[in-house]
Amino acid sequence: MQLTVLGCGDAFGSGGRLQTCFHVGAGEQRFLIDCGATVMIALHRQEIDPNSISTIFVTHLHGDHFAGIVWWLMHAQHVARRTVPLTIVGPPGIARRVVEASEALYPDSSMALLRYDVQFLEFAKEVPQTIGGVTVVPYEVSHPSGAMSFALRLTVGGKTIAFSGDTEWVESLVPCGKGADLFIAECFGYDMTVPYHMGWHIIRENMERIAARRVLLTHMSPEMLAKQGSIKDPRVLLAFDGQVIDI
Repeated sequence: MQLTVLGCGDAFGSGGRLQTCFHVGAGEQRFLIDCGATVMIALHRQEIDPNSISTIFVTHLHGDHFAGIVWWLMHAQHVARRTVPLTIVGPPGIARRVVEASEALYPDSSMALLRYDVQFLEFAKEVPQTIGGVTVVPYEVSHPSGAMSFALRLTVGGKTIAFSGDTEWVESLVPCGKGADLFIAECFGYDMTVPYHMGWHIIRENMERIAARRVLLTHMSPEMLAKQGSIKDPRVLLAFDGQVIDI
């Protein structure tokens, strides 16, 4: 399994980073975890063919985590000439939110007759689903987004990636990340506390409980970016756009 960081920035592009999106390749499976608005820029930079990706998993319905689907669908129709099916999985209401976003940005775009099939599926709290060979378990977290927000535990080929999504610390992160090969943790702050977000001081306190093999810190604010050099734990990786991690 190989993970490519297509975007690890916060909603404001702190540090010049693109918005949240991770590409995972495992055998024949190619999927995305989150799909921020800058996804097409990132895919071009990394020379990844969007037509090779079969599934997009979305943690929550904030624009920096799902809005790229708007441009993805248009690119697939008009540029990539996609013919293979695409599955989009996310919180309850994801299909409606994608249509609303598409219509707000490009009126009548959702009315186009697509040359490929798009299937929307919804998460149910802690109910496993296997989609395209990937087993995903969603855990509810605390991050208001107009719908339930989730952390995700994804397993394929005997390897597990867990992602906190955006959230303040909640106990559901422990079973979500427990023993994962890679736990991707939103780390907006270093020692400051911001509602509905985590900081390094909270993650550090709970690493032994989660006991992931490695932890990847992402979604960093300017404060966190300025202090990231002080983190010396050998289990901890610091995300950057274009980073490739073998799992």
